[in-house]
Amino acid sequence: MALATTHIQLFPVGLRDQIDRFFVAIGQGMNAYMERRSHMREIMALNAKTDEELAALGITRDGIPRYVFRDIYYI
Repeated sequence: MALATTHIQLFPVGLRDQIDRFFVAIGQGMNAYMERRSHMREIMALNAKTDEELAALGITRDGIPRYVFRDIYYI
């Protein structure tokens, strides 16, 4: 039987590394939050448009989420 290790720690984890990881995690959470807020703003703006304005953009009302999240998901 073979065993594989995916995490190899070369140096002992010090206080500085723990603080760095803490702030990296906060930064990643803030990035995700800001990304989600920007998508919600776009969804709300498109929902406020009339069906004719949406048709001019080439989307339907039920296609708004697919249009907004096209940069993240391939639907």
